[in-house]
Amino acid sequence: MDVVHTDCAGLDVHKKTVVAAINVPGRQETRTFETMTTDLLGLSDWLMLAGVTHGAMESTGEYWKPVFNLLENNFEVLLVNAQHIKAVPGHTTDVKDAEWIADLLRHGLLKASFIPPVGQRELRELTRYRSTFVKEKATLVNRIQKVLESANLKLASVASNVVGVSGRAMLAAIIEGKSTPTAMAELAKGRLREKRDQLIKALDGRVKAHHRFVLTELLCQIDSLDETIARFDEQIEAYCRPFEEVVE
Repeated sequence: MDVVHTDCAGLDVHKKTVVAAINVPGRQETRTFETMTTDLLGLSDWLMLAGVTHGAMESTGEYWKPVFNLLENNFEVLLVNAQHIKAVPGHTTDVKDAEWIADLLRHGLLKASFIPPVGQRELRELTRYRSTFVKEKATLVNRIQKVLESANLKLASVASNVVGVSGRAMLAAIIEGKSTPTAMAELAKGRLREKRDQLIKALDGRVKAHHRFVLTELLCQIDSLDETIARFDEQIEAYCRPFEEVVE
């Protein structure tokens, strides 16, 4: 278990409020703060003036992050697994969570979870958001494939990537509506050119005006996501640069 702390606070974090209980020699007090930045700064000031040096909170959901980020520079903050707190004998439902956490911390009964440094947390957040945009793009690609199937075009059965260089050229020709299956098959690049006979059959469909409209809109969305992902790549590369320098 962790060491005993005499000047500590327990934090029960929720979406809109943080209940803070201080437990310092000669003083035990509980207050509730909202989770706006100004309110969290007020929480920090209150803890500091009370002489608190250590705090602890449960690592549930995402709500702990802004609280942790604002307090970590002024206090030793322990992020504790909620299951660990529940596993400590003596927890009763009539004891306020914040007071209970403070009491456990004061007696050295809490074990901190690992918290990466700020730079790593920021990098991880960037990569997570990037992943959401990549997944959104994959969803749009699937929708393009459904539109093609609706138009009886089997491009996805021949080309592994319908939005690759060859696929985009063929999609542009489909949207324009003036090319024959043979002419579109000739747009294939690289190894896909070896499958031109299959492409001719796959591109012989029944494309209507609404298919062209939907394909155009989906491709616009994909282009926008590609630009977003590229900007995220630049940010991630910038965050990774210090690590690369250390490796070198």
